[in-house]
Amino acid sequence: MKYFTLIVLFTLFSCGNKEDILLPKANTSIVKNIDDLSPIYIFFRTKGKDTLAEVNRKNSIISTNWILNVDKRLPLRLAIPEIMKLQQKKREEKAHKNEKAENYYSYADTIGKNLAFIAFTNVYYKLEKPKSEFVIFFTKNNEILVNTIAVKQGELQAYLNKLPNNKAVQYVFCFDKNTTFGSYIQNKIFINSLKLPSLEFNMKYEEFVY
Repeated sequence: MKYFTLIVLFTLFSCGNKEDILLPKANTSIVKNIDDLSPIYIFFRTKGKDTLAEVNRKNSIISTNWILNVDKRLPLRLAIPEIMKLQQKKREEKAHKNEKAENYYSYADTIGKNLAFIAFTNVYYKLEKPKSEFVIFFTKNNEILVNTIAVKQGELQAYLNKLPNNKAVQYVFCFDKNTTFGSYIQNKIFINSLKLPSLEFNMKYEEFVY
């Protein structure tokens, strides 16, 4: 089942229930095609002055690749706890577990004009400050702080390359809890483009949201 099939499923779901999700946008595709998938939706809701994250996973199958369609307007403080619950459920499943099944976020590639995906299967979220000595923090104002020092996005790679590397550096990525999910995905895609010797996206790693 290719990405265009997911678009069809998403459209039918939206039209049939008068629902819509504003997906994050980016100018590149990390992954274009996903086979054997289950779509999960996290909607942006308002109740009075409160913003809520509402999850619909009724079509999800544990043994498939999960595609999370998360509204870009949701702040991480609301979206990430729901995502953590979904991750935990899939990780703890024993009877129908599929070791090859991955988890992906969906977003719109504005250049290729297609639906695209970025994996987060191996991410373990923490809703707290890290105790690491080397922190890269993405603020809600789209600033990047490396151990409290502001660094422009276009200069981050060069800045990191100049840091002392006489010991293995463990990069810890942190995000402001009030950052929108749309900005978060853009930051994830940017992180994916960095060339960091100790960062392996196929290994388990933690992200901190606070």
